[in-house]
Amino acid sequence: MYELSGTVKKIFDEKTFNSGFNVREFVVTTEAEKYPQDICLQCVKEKVEMIEKLSEGDKVKVAFDLRGREYQGRYFVNLNAWKIESGGAGSAGPKPADGDDRPPYDPGDEVLDEEPPF
Repeated sequence: MYELSGTVKKIFDEKTFNSGFNVREFVVTTEAEKYPQDICLQCVKEKVEMIEKLSEGDKVKVAFDLRGREYQGRYFVNLNAWKIESGGAGSAGPKPADGDDRPPYDPGDEVLDEEPPF
């Protein structure tokens, strides 16, 4: 599990593919390093609805997983958000008691359509 805090810079439209797979991306600007970084994350399937509560300019803390895969000889990495907390930048908010409230990972969740979902 990874986390980052920052400000929502951009929210993109949801994309739905022929297979029924849906994804929505958003960009968070983080200032944890010397220079601000714009980090693009995505929500897939039922997690897409989390983005509906966000607006550009909101402070957030995002919990995400790294997902990597090969597709037609090329390699891709996605940052899949599974939890978004408002006001995350600069606040250390409490963690869940068990430390991990993600749904179990199912490799079948990443079935590709004719084109990669990104």
